[in-house]
Amino acid sequence: MAKAVALVSAFCILAFATVAHCQAPEVFNVEGDVYCDPCRVMFETKLSHKIGGASLKLECLDPITHNVTYSVEGVTDSNGHYKLSVSGDHEDSICQVTLTKSPEDECSVPMSGLETARIVCTENSGMHNLVRYANPLGFMTKQSVSGCKEVLAELGLAPQDLDI
Repeated sequence: MAKAVALVSAFCILAFATVAHCQAPEVFNVEGDVYCDPCRVMFETKLSHKIGGASLKLECLDPITHNVTYSVEGVTDSNGHYKLSVSGDHEDSICQVTLTKSPEDECSVPMSGLETARIVCTENSGMHNLVRYANPLGFMTKQSVSGCKEVLAELGLAPQDLDI
């Protein structure tokens, strides 16, 4: 009888541990980088650099009403990296990180399509990590800088007579 009670107790403990483990995390992080594209090609090159002090926000929207269901703001560190803490599970929302301001006047033009990144903000996504990584976000300069022609030629992306 004592063995049966011990066995039932062990199963109960395991069941409670499993239920506790399956619940959505209270907090997880969204991380990513922000960079400057001085060649205006909408991807990072060796002339690109990370932007420290860039402002951004993460917003989750209800897909039907488009009302904001969650919002948090942040700033990149000196290496152009950000980490936003997200509270709760936002499985029923559409969440994305959006650039809001560049601290660099010479690199402040948001890249169309690359100023936002969609993020899955739920534990029920099949991901077993409490960090969600966003695609890099970027600003670009108003004009291409010198050296872009050579960089793109090295990549095989620009004819030698291109006037950049």
